[in-house]
Amino acid sequence: MNIKKMARQAAAVTFATALLAGGGASALAKGNDSGDYKESYGFSHITRDDMLKIPEQQKSGQFQVPAFNAASIQNISSAKGSDQWGNAIDLDVWDSWPLQNADGTVAEYNGYHIVFALAGDPKKGWDTFIYMFYQKVGDTSIDSWKNAGRVFKDSDKNVPNDPILNNQAEEWSGSATLTKDGQVRLFYTNRQGWDPAHGFFGKQTLTTAQVNVSKPDADTLKVDGVEDLKSIFDGDGKFYQNVNQAFGEGDYADNHTLRDPHYVEDNGRKYLVFESNTGTETGYQGEESLYNRSYYEGSKVFFEAEKNKLLSGPKKSLATLANGSLGIIELNDDYTLKTVMKPLIASNTVTDEIERANVFEMNGKWYLFTDSRGSKMTIDGIGANDVYMLGYVADSLTGPYKPLNGSGLVLHMNLDPNDLTWTYSHFAIPQAGGNNVVITSYMTNRGLYAGQHSTFAPSFLVNIKGSKTSVVQDSVLEQGQLTVK
Repeated sequence: MNIKKMARQAAAVTFATALLAGGGASALAKGNDSGDYKESYGFSHITRDDMLKIPEQQKSGQFQVPAFNAASIQNISSAKGSDQWGNAIDLDVWDSWPLQNADGTVAEYNGYHIVFALAGDPKKGWDTFIYMFYQKVGDTSIDSWKNAGRVFKDSDKNVPNDPILNNQAEEWSGSATLTKDGQVRLFYTNRQGWDPAHGFFGKQTLTTAQVNVSKPDADTLKVDGVEDLKSIFDGDGKFYQNVNQAFGEGDYADNHTLRDPHYVEDNGRKYLVFESNTGTETGYQGEESLYNRSYYEGSKVFFEAEKNKLLSGPKKSLATLANGSLGIIELNDDYTLKTVMKPLIASNTVTDEIERANVFEMNGKWYLFTDSRGSKMTIDGIGANDVYMLGYVADSLTGPYKPLNGSGLVLHMNLDPNDLTWTYSHFAIPQAGGNNVVITSYMTNRGLYAGQHSTFAPSFLVNIKGSKTSVVQDSVLEQGQLTVK
């Protein structure tokens, strides 16, 4: 039997059980003749009503990623590596994240700021591994970043009794925290290869390691290997879709995600928030999802019109697969899995992909951010070149979350992806005190230019006040800058 059909049947059984147990009006509503129902599954949603506000709203300068001068953009001079024959090459550098304190502010390690970044050979699109860059505190120029090289050796993944790690093909994005005892703890995404004939479907797994960093002299940081490298979570199927549900029966149309682990602490408890897709007990994908009013909100008239347009329109197939979510798990003190929790927010019928989970507390509120691409969305008025950072606010880490600026829109960028100054992977870094966050990202898509490589984009500021945000005018900083005074 098709795995997706089994999942939908399991969801129906779960629903029937809830109904028999007195699941309430929202469950009872699914029994009406039209097939419409309203079920939130106990967490927040990125609704179609909110998203349809964005095409008009994004015209405002309040949300525009600043325009950057292409002539001033530099490669990261220290981003050197080697090709398959051992020849020195300049690397592309894209998704990056700083070593952070438990509250999300940038950590200082022996007088340095540390950034972990994905980097690789511009001519090899599958060459994706984590490198460590560092910069003296107080320096801001792009040329002041030094490169400590790859974090992991190829042999590090050969961990006894961890078959997931043993089959790792690439290292994808994550986060890093400076622990109370001064250790560097890295979280990242282990991606296996794509080989359906042998049962490999690009499986993504949340993974962690302690990175041993030394300071051999006044001007150098060195990676002295890793320890405690281990898998944490690869999807439970119930709260979060796993790779077998997505691809196990040979249907590869789905866009499965389980990546970008972002570490956060709350009242001394450890959590990872991550990009994911909902499972069979949290609102799975499928045509039935298009009848759930919780994914639309707005008036009944709006719901009926938007639902019917989706059911008969060209984006129906994409919408039936759209079940993106920002998930959360609690960790034990040794960074193993403690509890699988319901998602913080989901984007059913809107998009299958909400990336770069990022959450922190500021001025008594919790702020949750994610990046997404218009090309993956099902919303009228949003185009293929539209790129977004969306944001949400709550009174607690676990929500419920409400959209910032009335729609969730925080940043918008719509350059041609071939433009040198095209940016993505926007990441908000809280500062110590005040209402501003520093936004980092990368600039230039991989392998497009002979002399220009994917590199740290100029940073800039966004101001946050309660449920409102705005790009701070004339706030463009140096490429890769992490903090402001």
